[in-house]
Amino acid sequence: MFGLFTRAQLKGKVLLQRRNVLDLNHSSCAPLSHDTWDEFTTKGVTCQLISSTVADQNDGSRGLVGEEERVEHWVMHLPPMTHSDTTYDVTFDWDVKKQGLPGAVIVRNYHATQFLLKTITIDDVPGHHGPIVFIANSWVYNTDKYHYDRIFFTNDTCLPSNMPVLLQPYREEELQILRGDHPKQKNDRAYQDHDRVYRYDLYNDLGDPDNKSPRPTLGGPDSPYPYPRRGRTGRKPMKSDPTCESRNVVPVLQQFYVPRDECFNQVKKADFTSYLLKAISAGILPLARELFDTAVPREFDDFEDMYKLYEGGIKIPDVPVMDLMFKVFPPLKSICPSGGSYLLKMPMPEVIENDKLAWRTDEEFAREMLAGLNPHIITRLQEFPPKSKLDGYGDQTSTIKVEHIQPYLGKLTVDKAITDGRLFILDHQDNFIPQLLKINSLENTFVYATRTLLILQDDDTLKPIAIELSRPRLDEIGTKVVGADSKVYTPPSSAGSESDNKVQDTIWQLAKAYAAVNDSAWHGLISHWLHTHAVIEPFIIATNRQLSVTHPIYKLLQPHYRDTMMINALARQVLISAGGFFEMTVCPGEYALRISSDVYKNWNFTEQALPVDLIKRGMAKHDSTSPCGVSLLIKDYPYAVDGLAVWSAIENWADEYVKIYYPSDNVVQDDAELQAWWKEVREVGHGDIKDQPWWPKMTTVQELVRSCATIIWIASALHAAVNFGQYSYAGYLPNRPTVSRRPMPEPGTKEYQEVETNPDMAFIHTITSQLQSIIGVSVIEVLSNHSSDEVYLGQRDEPQWTSDDRAKKVFDKFSKSLIDIEKSIISRNRDENLKNRNGPAQFPYMLLYPNTSDIDGESATGITAKGIPNSISI
Repeated sequence: MFGLFTRAQLKGKVLLQRRNVLDLNHSSCAPLSHDTWDEFTTKGVTCQLISSTVADQNDGSRGLVGEEERVEHWVMHLPPMTHSDTTYDVTFDWDVKKQGLPGAVIVRNYHATQFLLKTITIDDVPGHHGPIVFIANSWVYNTDKYHYDRIFFTNDTCLPSNMPVLLQPYREEELQILRGDHPKQKNDRAYQDHDRVYRYDLYNDLGDPDNKSPRPTLGGPDSPYPYPRRGRTGRKPMKSDPTCESRNVVPVLQQFYVPRDECFNQVKKADFTSYLLKAISAGILPLARELFDTAVPREFDDFEDMYKLYEGGIKIPDVPVMDLMFKVFPPLKSICPSGGSYLLKMPMPEVIENDKLAWRTDEEFAREMLAGLNPHIITRLQEFPPKSKLDGYGDQTSTIKVEHIQPYLGKLTVDKAITDGRLFILDHQDNFIPQLLKINSLENTFVYATRTLLILQDDDTLKPIAIELSRPRLDEIGTKVVGADSKVYTPPSSAGSESDNKVQDTIWQLAKAYAAVNDSAWHGLISHWLHTHAVIEPFIIATNRQLSVTHPIYKLLQPHYRDTMMINALARQVLISAGGFFEMTVCPGEYALRISSDVYKNWNFTEQALPVDLIKRGMAKHDSTSPCGVSLLIKDYPYAVDGLAVWSAIENWADEYVKIYYPSDNVVQDDAELQAWWKEVREVGHGDIKDQPWWPKMTTVQELVRSCATIIWIASALHAAVNFGQYSYAGYLPNRPTVSRRPMPEPGTKEYQEVETNPDMAFIHTITSQLQSIIGVSVIEVLSNHSSDEVYLGQRDEPQWTSDDRAKKVFDKFSKSLIDIEKSIISRNRDENLKNRNGPAQFPYMLLYPNTSDIDGESATGITAKGIPNSISI
């Protein structure tokens, strides 16, 4: 009898993560103890279902909204000490027959403290196959913080034209909010932690004019320095120059706005220890400078002294300044308790782990151009002598002559070697000549523009056969560059006396070091920062502003954006900013970002696709029989071989996924959100190069597939290739010096005499200094780590990311293809005939090993030089 009056109900589970006791992401939070009090004095946390099939009686354009239902048993769970998920119950009074199928949910938080809402799941919904899952993965603050309702949709995938009509207003309103265009939003103030606004800004936060360290603003129609846009952080303007944004930093506490859902989670924050980087920048570093400049010598004594960084650390003198360091950063005391102990004991870089001298060999020097930290710069030589493309700098044609290289070509002529694809070049001449005078005006800096010629040997290894060192030649009045003063160095012969041979060996080692300085700077500034971090951020902003979370392309790309805005904001504060780590330790110094801007002028999105890049560099040729449409000139090219396999898997995944929702070009053209997204990427995010003719028009399915594949490639595999080997290859600075401090020694000088009497010290006195080495190696140690919560390519951190079984099926196929690639990479690394896989350093190339099979991520955590994370998260 009582059952006649039972109300229809739906039972739900709310999965969330409460802010924990150790949360340092934001400092303006209420005490956690308020949660319990608020649970008794307020409505707590509530949910309201929105119908996708029954209209609201008061507004026929919107779905019916149910009653506000309270999340149950909150007080039974204490606030956690660390991150952990908690599941709560919620019961909805909801009759599906009368109120229809739920398509969205409103969540209100009446507590003072925020929580990370992950999912809300409703099982046993009449008339619906399987559970209804609402995807959130978003921080929800107190309801008074918002001027709108926090709405979350089901995990159904919908193009704008396929969205249930009654949910369409909610979809459009949510995008308005994320753009900061909602009429109730306040945009006349600095953004707060709870704001969810994605807007663009210029790079006007790199300088510090208030402390006499100005830097030019990058980007904007009136700027001579074109650049991608960054996310607006809303910090206060500088006092001395209001057009510049301040970057004031208090150690440990985040002092700038990044949308909270883009901030590191607790695991990431703990692993990365971003507060440590800021503490180093603000306090430890100046004290370390004083310590190392006064208490110990400024140079390493010899190579054995360098090894102490890894084998025992550097002995710390018993000096008062250490007490001051402990006060600035107390955790340092647990690392270095007192004077007389050892500081800075670092992990052994793989490049010297098995053989301390392998880095000196020509074989390893050349191998790293194919399987090292910057393996996508080398090009096939197509004309001799190499010519410059610079305009306005006089004749920059190479001075390398036939007689320099003929002895290394065997029976081949130079023309035949070029025709047969046997000559290659690492050409940094044009990259550095325009700024070289300014760079060399910096204190303790002398850098050349370099060209390195290499011959492909019968065993598919490369051998360097000439290195050209150039510096600008000025006109008679010394104001204009009219050419280059160049000198060519070739590998030493064994024909002379023992002493002469040693001198020539050292000169050749120095020539390779000058070339490595160019390549190290280019790697950090262009290959890594500009071509991955900087260029991808506009795509992240535009995706959040223009594509609904239910949009198929949003679901495809969102995993590849994780943590990128946060790491970029941190980089602008302490890495690429005025006086930051990059300026302190890498040769372009304060001119670094200007060079980066010059390079961005010629950046081409379509050329970032690996097959296109390989063709452009002459490292591959078109081949219709190959899965990727290209065949390699150097068959044992580890970066390209592994990369093409990964690229092919990515493109196939993007192709199969996109075609589920876009069966024809017309669907692409008619998708208003997609067209607005691409228009904003081009005209705003990359607005300084919006008129370049290479931009895809986004009118065909194939254009959409290739564009999505390229975005995924940049954010995942390309970044992994240039980032996670930093410590393994460059953690030992003689292998990858970042600065050269004096010219090549010439006969009759005291520097040349040092080459004759103490060649090791001549090398050490030329490359990166002791303090620069310690700072630089310390930074790349942090940047080379995989966090313990890393999500790798072919993995998803949210199993219920979509309700579409078709999409799940093709994603599983993608994951399996990556696992097969892992097996192939292991097999190639074991093949002794593939000499470039391990090289003299006996260090296998694993940077493009996907690590998809490692579900827990444990095998790649830390400095492992393997694994492709989904996103640029470090």
